[in-house]
Amino acid sequence: MGQIQSERVARQLRELYRRYGYTKYKMSKFEPYDLYVHNKSFLVSEDILTFTDADGQLMALKPDVTLSIVKNAKEGAGLQKVYYSENVYRTSPMTRGFREIMQMGLECVGAVDLVAMGEVLQLAARSLEQISKDYLLDISHLGFVAGLLDRAGVEEKHRTHLLTYMGEKNVPELLACCGELGLSSTDADRLCCLTTLYGSPQKLLPELERMVQGKRMALALEELKNVCLLVPEDHLRLDFSIVNNMDYYNGLIFRGYLPGLPSGVLSGGRYDNLLHQMGRADGAIGFAVYMDLLERLEMSEDTYDADVLLLYDDESSAPAVLQEAEGCRRAGQSVRVDRQAPEGLSFRTVRKVG
Repeated sequence: MGQIQSERVARQLRELYRRYGYTKYKMSKFEPYDLYVHNKSFLVSEDILTFTDADGQLMALKPDVTLSIVKNAKEGAGLQKVYYSENVYRTSPMTRGFREIMQMGLECVGAVDLVAMGEVLQLAARSLEQISKDYLLDISHLGFVAGLLDRAGVEEKHRTHLLTYMGEKNVPELLACCGELGLSSTDADRLCCLTTLYGSPQKLLPELERMVQGKRMALALEELKNVCLLVPEDHLRLDFSIVNNMDYYNGLIFRGYLPGLPSGVLSGGRYDNLLHQMGRADGAIGFAVYMDLLERLEMSEDTYDADVLLLYDDESSAPAVLQEAEGCRRAGQSVRVDRQAPEGLSFRTVRKVG
């Protein structure tokens, strides 16, 4: 993806988030290092650029945006919905050194309910759709996984290894680990079955129903059923190999994929536990779009700068031009009004006023 196309996607995402009532969050370039060092395992990369400021305080150069948003969100102030478009500084799997990486995303912090979760999941899907119509959004629920581990009697300190093998879909190592922990063959089989499940909600939800044991799994499945109704099913898959750190994440988690990219370009989920570790009782859900990965993506031909290019001339009435443009926008289309077609931009439809 070229620079112009990357900027186009960023512009489209900003407009999408604004239409949903999310306000822009502007992060300080430097923030106290303590916030990040205490939550290193929450970060995509644990490598942090630091320096000592004039008063001797150790500062960090923007390794993550979510932690900054949570730190500055006011507890008890209702739902706080923000989006961001920030450069963060971290090491990348594709490079050895630090990179300045463009990252976009949004966070919803406060009393998160099904409506808030559904809206965030819809925005994740529509963010991917802005880039490619052939996107896939894979979702999982840590409550369902945790409920299964609870019923199997797995202690908290032993769960990390199991989750690692689930994330890798490494069934042999998962079985071996279950054996070392003394899990029954039935519980081990359930974990392996859950790890290898992949498919549409319509196909897999009945199978998950048969696996439910206890209230925690039942509640998680009910929540999963409800959110699955909010995203077009042909773009949605259930995948319980998507697992995150249970110290921070506690519910719905998801990952977005685009054709031509081997790894997820969008990642998100509910992370109430992070707030609880900070002494707060509310919750949070959000996602990030990794714009650096889009650099490796060839844009499809049906990607446009705007849906409609509306052309006018000296004989056009200004009120008529603006009224027609506004009518298109109310119908859900993006519109550029101009005297002539601008160079280097593409549009789904070009028409003249009148």
